[in-house]
Amino acid sequence: MPRGRSTFTKRQKEHTRQQRQREKAERRSQRKQEKPEAQSTDELEELRENARAQAALFQADSDHLTSSDRVTSTNDTND
Repeated sequence: MPRGRSTFTKRQKEHTRQQRQREKAERRSQRKQEKPEAQSTDELEELRENARAQAALFQADSDHLTSSDRVTSTNDTND
């Protein structure tokens, strides 16, 4: 049984659609591969800066607690 023109056109459209989807997925994967390399350096530096800031805050908090603990322990020994 011969196929009509509309069936051929539908198959051709579907083939074109699938081809475009494959090309789009390929471009997307290429961008993903290129992008992390550029961002990873920036992200690492940002993480390092945040870590330094947190360490400085932690150090300041521990210094503060240590001096207030000394005051409390001094008061306890005077009682």
